[in-house]
Amino acid sequence: MKVRLGDMEIGLWRYLGLWMAVVVVFAVQRFLDDATDGRTWSAFDYLRWGMIQWYTWAALAPLVFRLAQRYPIQPPLRLRGLAIQLALSIGVTLMALLIGAFVSTAFEPSSFGQQLWYFLSMHSATGLFTYWALFAIQHVLHFHAEKTRREIEANRLATELAQSRLQALKSQMQPHFLFNTLHAIVTLIGDDTPSAEDMLLRLSELLRAFLEDHDGQEISLRQELTLLDLYLGIQRTRFKDRLTTRIYIAPDTLDCAVPSLILQPIVENAIRHGIGQRVGADCIEIESRREGDTLCLEVRNRNSTLEAGTAGPAGHGIGMSNTRLRLRELYGDAAQLRLDMIWPQGVTCRIRLPLREIEEPEDAPEYAPA
Repeated sequence: MKVRLGDMEIGLWRYLGLWMAVVVVFAVQRFLDDATDGRTWSAFDYLRWGMIQWYTWAALAPLVFRLAQRYPIQPPLRLRGLAIQLALSIGVTLMALLIGAFVSTAFEPSSFGQQLWYFLSMHSATGLFTYWALFAIQHVLHFHAEKTRREIEANRLATELAQSRLQALKSQMQPHFLFNTLHAIVTLIGDDTPSAEDMLLRLSELLRAFLEDHDGQEISLRQELTLLDLYLGIQRTRFKDRLTTRIYIAPDTLDCAVPSLILQPIVENAIRHGIGQRVGADCIEIESRREGDTLCLEVRNRNSTLEAGTAGPAGHGIGMSNTRLRLRELYGDAAQLRLDMIWPQGVTCRIRLPLREIEEPEDAPEYAPA
């Protein structure tokens, strides 16, 4: 069984035990007061008197909590609430004194009127104090519950806002790639129809993967590489012999969690700033490895360079800035992204993520690089 106090429930035996502690404290105090006067009673008498007084309030406490909830003292009607509570405190205290006097009559030789007069003269102030103490406890518990509820709601809204930001960042990456791919397909339709058809098939598979990617912000590196392979197939068809790719994936990193579509904008950025703007061929290298409790990803190209001031944690292009913002939203300071020059020529993008494995969906395709 439970006792309901406002919005809170407490076990019956625990509730009675708490009030018993109050009984004992006041019984000891009364014994010490009588001892100073040189006349004391038995321990049973002190406990009986205390139980009559305080278990009456234990029975009335749920009522006090309900009254405190129904008639709170808060803006804009503070004075009205105070007046109502003053009247209620007097009424409930009188009720407690009447109940105490009635129960006490069964154990004492005096009449009900004598017991009532005794309770009114001895316990009125204590009863009023008890009412307002219970009122204060109810308000403290109410404010604590309200604070907890608001914190939970704030955390929920913050999570939803972060998810919305992440989704917006992801969606900003796709139109640029889609425009370039469609433009390349249109260019190839007249000169190389089979290549254009192959690009359309890969594009449809990639778009389907984009549309189905709605269960979360993270996927396994294995799934990410499967999506990336579709993208690289499109780019190899587009640039033909000018573009080659090399994949160096440590087997123990395939099940590690990575942000979905984290590599595609970085590879696109490498291609755009490499053979997309420069003559000659290029080689895109993708590597993954573990370093302690960190997953390290690198995307390198051999036909681009960094302008002064773009090396290090800063980057250039919407793909890089959006990727950096996504990492910050997902991992805070635990993730890093930086650009560096490599010898003798080229640029590498290094990503460091907290190492964490993720469960592979049953229908996830097996990664098989082309």
